[in-house]
Amino acid sequence: MANYLDTTHRREIEALCQGFTVRSEWPTWLLLIGIYAGWFAVILASAWLGVWLSTLLLIPLVTLWLSLQHELLHGHPTRSLWLNKLLGYAPFAVWYPYTLYRDSHLLHHNDEDLTLPGIDPESRYLNQQQWDRSSLFERGVHWLTKTLLGRFLLAAPLAISRLARHEWQRLPHAWPMWLAHGAVTCLMLGFIAHFSALPVWHYVLLVTVPALSLASIRSYYEHRPHPQPERRTVLNEASWPWSWLFLNNNLHLVHHDLPKLPWYVLPTVYRARREQWVARSGGFLVQGYGQLLSRYGVKAIDSPRHPFA
Repeated sequence: MANYLDTTHRREIEALCQGFTVRSEWPTWLLLIGIYAGWFAVILASAWLGVWLSTLLLIPLVTLWLSLQHELLHGHPTRSLWLNKLLGYAPFAVWYPYTLYRDSHLLHHNDEDLTLPGIDPESRYLNQQQWDRSSLFERGVHWLTKTLLGRFLLAAPLAISRLARHEWQRLPHAWPMWLAHGAVTCLMLGFIAHFSALPVWHYVLLVTVPALSLASIRSYYEHRPHPQPERRTVLNEASWPWSWLFLNNNLHLVHHDLPKLPWYVLPTVYRARREQWVARSGGFLVQGYGQLLSRYGVKAIDSPRHPFA
């Protein structure tokens, strides 16, 4: 348990974790069953629902799946790495193998390196050398992704492009992972082609890419450069349905400080000591994604250049 927590708060969290809900992890099990059942139901009923209604249902479902994969790699609903991998291996979002996402994201949880380009694998910033090497076009793209609308439109294709370049270089070492992921993905796409009204290209381009774009809203401004690591991570008091879609990961500082806590207790832990959490974040508080959209929909929230990397 984090050593900055006062004794009373630490005991409250420990008591919460000893309760039936956390010990059984039934909310995560129920969500896991619900997403699998929902995905298969929409795919099998797509001829009746129609292509576009099916698409509108699948996009948030796949986004929610990405949030659930995040829970799985953090040790929920079981403490078994191989079982959680098995539970979360379904390639509903196509592009990222579960193993790659898990290993990369756990590196991101070294809070001392948060936001540092080339060290934090989820950094949205460039160091001065990277900036100097960038063309005017690349700099313009970086500035665009610092707006919320630009990030929504460009984050997914840019992420897929970077993934392709990076993993092609790693292919001599990473081919077993990609072979396994590719085989399972082909089986899934074959199932879609045979049992649904959605063409495979439609699912890949018009379901999974928009789902990645929707997920990118959460990570738009969840970290900022700051000399103190605990002040680099946001507390976003998003309302439903965003907090549900992102499984409360919008309370991102709580998650980074207590990464073993399951998604369904983060709001309880946050509300119990809200003032302390806000003070710890250095006031890095956002009142929902609507606030970000109104202020930074078409205006850059900060510079793509990291101020001290």
